[in-house]
Amino acid sequence: MSENLVLKEPRTLSEDLPPVGPIAFGLWRYTTEKLEEATELLETAIELGMNLIDNADVYGFDWGGKGFGACEELLGKVIAAKPHLRDQIVLSTKGGIAPPVPYNSSSNYLRSACEGSLKRLGVENIDLYQIHRPDIYTHPSEVAETLDSLIDEGKIKAVGVSNYTPDQVSALSSYLKSPLVTTQPEFSVNCLKPLRDGTLDQCSAKGINPLAWSPLAGGRLATGEGIRPELVELLDELGQRESVDRATIAVAFVLAHPTAPIPIVGTQRTERLRKLSEATSVNLNRDDVYNLIEASDGVPLP
Repeated sequence: MSENLVLKEPRTLSEDLPPVGPIAFGLWRYTTEKLEEATELLETAIELGMNLIDNADVYGFDWGGKGFGACEELLGKVIAAKPHLRDQIVLSTKGGIAPPVPYNSSSNYLRSACEGSLKRLGVENIDLYQIHRPDIYTHPSEVAETLDSLIDEGKIKAVGVSNYTPDQVSALSSYLKSPLVTTQPEFSVNCLKPLRDGTLDQCSAKGINPLAWSPLAGGRLATGEGIRPELVELLDELGQRESVDRATIAVAFVLAHPTAPIPIVGTQRTERLRKLSEATSVNLNRDDVYNLIEASDGVPLP
């Protein structure tokens, strides 16, 4: 049997946080009005080892939500009703998007955003606080000073970034006292940019944990819509071999990179969470992953 590249072991984001499972549960679509349903989703994710919970203050602003902060508020209600769940998760949220202004990481705004998240979530601290998107009109020294202060005050435990280029990560890191523990790019077998733009190379060099948003390309890798036919065909072939569906193979592809990425799955159906959790039992070898890359590119690798 050839080497299996899929990394199913827990990941350590920071020495101050408990280990997290190899797959995270994302709350962009966490907009149900039924508290019981929202609670069941969270409990299912925890049961499946998806204890890293990825939220953001802007979640709920779209995708059927009631507005800015709605997904944090819903999670806060779930935790308030069942407080023991707080200790079972590594709670991550993001700030820095301020509709209608695209991005704001100024000290005053970022501090108010973090404190707003704490209030909506009803928690004393946030385990992982990430800058959602880079604000190119705030100097990274100001962002770093704010994040370090929030850690010193016990409001957050660890910091990360989302949608940052490697150079932006380096610039922010150079001013931070606390290490950046995560970077969150879009990464899937349909979006291979982090393999080639230095993002995952930087993760290797600096020990940063990559969190992959949209590992199913917004669900298109499950439906096949708008995806190269040869890629869909290969995902189906591998799925048949491994006795899983094509979406589960797509998640396993993300798990196979040696930086141990954590794919964030956002389905709001417990049965789909269970299916996708099977990605950790999939075997993908070197031929499989390179064949998937070639099928995604539509051309052979040089």
